[in-house]
Amino acid sequence: MGQAATLPCRKGGTYVTERYEWFRKFLNECPSGLITLREFRCHFCNGTVGKESAEYAEQIFRTLDNNGDGVVDFREYVTAISMLIEGTTVEKLRWYFRLYDKDKDEAVYKMSVAASLTEPDPLTAEECTSRIFVRLDKDNNAIISQEKFIEGCDPNTVKMERPLKGNAVL
Repeated sequence: MGQAATLPCRKGGTYVTERYEWFRKFLNECPSGLITLREFRCHFCNGTVGKESAEYAEQIFRTLDNNGDGVVDFREYVTAISMLIEGTTVEKLRWYFRLYDKDKDEAVYKMSVAASLTEPDPLTAEECTSRIFVRLDKDNNAIISQEKFIEGCDPNTVKMERPLKGNAVL
């Protein structure tokens, strides 16, 4: 009891020392220990402009904010990052599904089909999304449940590697 777990991490460190480094960087970027949506947008959209970037940043923020209090604390942040790096494929897919379930009703709805599905290469994110949606919506009801989402995703596309030591946490 009371001893730190020694899970593997880069350069021979331990789980606790790696998380401490994340916490130090987190506090350096967010001295209050909390990330507001505005701060998250500043970090996430750094150098990008546009409605899509801001909307995507907000959706990621809402997914990180597990308790819905309007701020992301270190525990919420590190839990998500750790799961995305070290979690199982199903855990990662559940998180990704929550990212797209904007109204939190356990379903993702098809908004529109942007282009013909016969074009060989998708040119826009909307076209690509439309193709993925059609592939996952096997019963053609224009709704993708979390179960359909997980069943339809290729586990090989959900790999995520640990960040290199020294890379920014945010």
